[in-house]
Amino acid sequence: MPSSYFIPEIIPLATTLPHGSILDIGPGFGKYGMLLREYLEIWAGRYHKKDWKVRIDCIEVFEEYITPIHKHIYNQIYIGNAEKIINELRSYDLILILDVIEHMDKEVGVKFIDDCKKKCSAIMIATPKGFTAQGPYLGNQFEIHKSGWEKEDFEALGFKSKAILRHDKILTCWEKK
Repeated sequence: MPSSYFIPEIIPLATTLPHGSILDIGPGFGKYGMLLREYLEIWAGRYHKKDWKVRIDCIEVFEEYITPIHKHIYNQIYIGNAEKIINELRSYDLILILDVIEHMDKEVGVKFIDDCKKKCSAIMIATPKGFTAQGPYLGNQFEIHKSGWEKEDFEALGFKSKAILRHDKILTCWEKK
């Protein structure tokens, strides 16, 4: 489902990480792009799009999810499979992979994370803890869960767990040293 529920943890954390340019992978309904615009632009006195300084792009694999909200909030919207196009994109300060990685086979997800590390200064990942079954949503086959992740999987990839919400979700970060 194109949604996530880590808002109270993600937004404050994202504002402390490098954020001059952000790539939101799998933006769903666009809530994190919108909230980051509010906290990084509006609170800095830059209400009008012409005054925005933070570049926020997204990659969405399911074009039907794109709405006028996305077109207003994001500087660039890339349509396609993120693991196939990440290496073609520019570098970013921060990459958000929020409730996305579980939709990839584990080996593909590990390689994707490694590819993202080469393109940014920091990454935030949110995912269900362990495997939770999920089928297609609105006909979107990319919504199927294919892998389960544990805190140790991310630690092995160099991530430090910043927060674990409830017993069923993981939020983790990686920063280039």
